[in-house]
This record gives sequence, C-alpha cells and structure tokens, in this order.
Amino acid sequence: MKVALGVTGCIAAYKSIEVMRGLQKAGAEVQVVLTRSAAEFVAPLTYEALSGRSVILDMFRPELNRDIRHISLAQSIDLLAVVPATANILGKMAHGIADDFLSTLYLSTPAPVLIAPAMNAEMWRHPAVRANVETLRGRGHHFVDPEPGMLACGIEGDGRLAAVDGILDRILGVLGGERDLEGLRVLVTAGPTVEDIDPVRFISNRSSGKMGYAVAQAAHARGAGVTLVSGPVSLPAPAGVEMVRVRSAAEMGEAVMRLFPGTDIVVKAAAVADYRPAEPAAGKIKKGEGAKTLSLERTDDILARLGREKKGQVLVGFAAETDNLLDNARGKLTGKNLDLVVANDVSRGVFGEDEATVHILRRTGETVTLRQRPKGAIARAILDLALEARRTRGAEAP
Repeated sequence: MKVALGVTGCIAAYKSIEVMRGLQKAGAEVQVVLTRSAAEFVAPLTYEALSGRSVILDMFRPELNRDIRHISLAQSIDLLAVVPATANILGKMAHGIADDFLSTLYLSTPAPVLIAPAMNAEMWRHPAVRANVETLRGRGHHFVDPEPGMLACGIEGDGRLAAVDGILDRILGVLGGERDLEGLRVLVTAGPTVEDIDPVRFISNRSSGKMGYAVAQAAHARGAGVTLVSGPVSLPAPAGVEMVRVRSAAEMGEAVMRLFPGTDIVVKAAAVADYRPAEPAAGKIKKGEGAKTLSLERTDDILARLGREKKGQVLVGFAAETDNLLDNARGKLTGKNLDLVVANDVSRGVFGEDEATVHILRRTGETVTLRQRPKGAIARAILDLALEARRTRGAEAP
C-alpha cells in the first residue's frame, strides 16, 4: 500500500514524522509532500533520512516533470493523507485552488483522502473554515477532527492535532477497508481506579489509560459500537465512542456489569485497584505522632465475575506482572475463563509510554508476541485475535 503524506505549515507538523514512522511500521510505502510553509517547521532532510526517499517540495523542479510527477503520483497512491491540515489547505481543497504540488496532487488523485486539521481554536470555529470542512466531508473525505487542549498560542481550546495513534488507526482503517466489527458491541475499560482514604488522600496506580483508549479508538474505526468505561485519566475522549467515566473500583464494576449483557467483545484494559481502605475517614486525617496503620479490604474481582457470567462474549484480560510473566498470565487465562490475556512486564517502565512489548496468550495455547509496537498497533492486534476467537467458537460473524 502506498500513501502520499501531505504536510502543511503549522507547529503540529513535527507530529507528521510519527505518522510517517507508524505507517512504515505497518508496511506502507510513504511519499512525503511538504508545502513551503511546512518546510519552515520541519526540514525536508528529516523526512528523507527517516523514509529513505526524496521529499516532494517544489512543483517545477526539472526531475519532477519527466513523467508529470503530480499525475503519476496521484494515480499510484492508495490514500492521500494531509497531516496536519491548516485552514489554508482546507480552503484550497474545498474551492479547487491548485497553486502548489500538494493542492495539485489533491485535484489529480482518485484515491481516498484523509484530513487531520490543526489550527487555532478561533480559526477552527470560523464560519469559513466550518463551511470548507462541510464541503470536504460532503465529498466523502475522511476527517480526524482536532482535539481540545493547550495550543501553541497559549490558550485552551479545540484545534490541537488529534493523537497520532488515532490518526494511524483511521488511515489504516481506510486503507484496509476494515469494517469487520460492524454490528458488534465492544466494551472497553481503561485507566486506574481511585480508592479514597479520606477527602484529600487516595490509593491509585500508574495506569495512563493509553492502551484502553487505543483499543476503543481502533474498534470504532472498524465499525463497532463502542462504550469506554474510564477511570480518571488526562486523555481526550476518542471520537465516536460512548464514554462512561468512573472513579472507584465499585463504580467501574457497577458500570461494567450493567453494560455486559448487551456486549459482544469485552477488553478489560483498566488497572482496577485490588484493595481499598476498609473505613475511609469522613474528614481529613490529621498528621500526628508515630506511624499510621491503614486497614485494607479486597475489591470485587470484576474480570473473574465476567468470566463466570459470560454467555457467548469474547473476554480479553490484561496481566501486568513484574516476574513469572507468562506463567502468571496463563493462570489468569484459565482461572478467570478468558479468551485472551495480554501480558506485559511492568517492571520495564511501560506506564504512560506510547509503545510497549506484549505477549497475547490464546486459549488454544499459542502466544503472539509484539515487540516495541505502538499501542495503536497492539490494539488492532488484540481486536484481530478477539474477532478470530469469536469466529472460531462458532458465534455469528459480523
């Protein structure tokens, strides 16, 4: 598969390098096309060194005109992805202006087009930009909308380029035409839980939620109806996904069990607290002389309960271990009646990272190992294996 990656001029241009690398890891051939403004933010040499191929920057370099390069490239690509897309390029694309290589390539290609805008929040909300976006959506182009967050101008608002993993999921989904989860309901849990000691202090863990959010985004991209039950994290909600926000293990358990009966695939990526304070204090515990003793009690094992009560659902669990990784994961796979368990060694500092090494154990005995892969790629692999487990077991295919 061949992707033309158009990069336009804004501060988020540097993230296009991560998109390019992610596409390469997925096996895509990537041809980078920079606008003149984009080259002011990231040098062409950076892309050339990482991609191993020349960057297209000018419309009229002599060597580009031997085979009318914008036409030959337009006819050879499987997708044109513009990441990031400024208000300027949106206007050109919407109104058919072709005054550089990227805008001319856009008008020349019959391939699908994916656009990931990034700009100031006021620009994103401007009626002219909104009209251009609606025009492009009306042509059937795929959008990965910007997210809320801190912008380069120093204000908070919509306009920040979407997460790289989310952009990669959408690109690969368009390339593969994957809608193999259409008609299915997928339930995902993510993040930590928080167990209060008093109104000020609590027990929690280091889960960032990135893995669960990546699974939810990937499932939505493949056509599933997705509900994400999330503990407290700093991540933006994935587009198109129903969110249920919880705080404690008890709240997560209640939400999961309520949603479970109508679900086809469950991916329990949350790091649920195993213990909580037995008697949380009504007021702040004051510092005094000597040591304090905190009495803990077990929380309900949500995953084990799902394993006991499942009726046709595919159930995926996670095993975060610091020793005897595969043995402990196999014990969880059989002991909790799981279809898959995703094992990772958390002694290696994986919390909050964008990549990880995981071992996915199957009930059939095989283990699939993914070494230092982006969490978006791991999410897609988990869904592939979950769908295979569903089909193997004789459940109705989507």
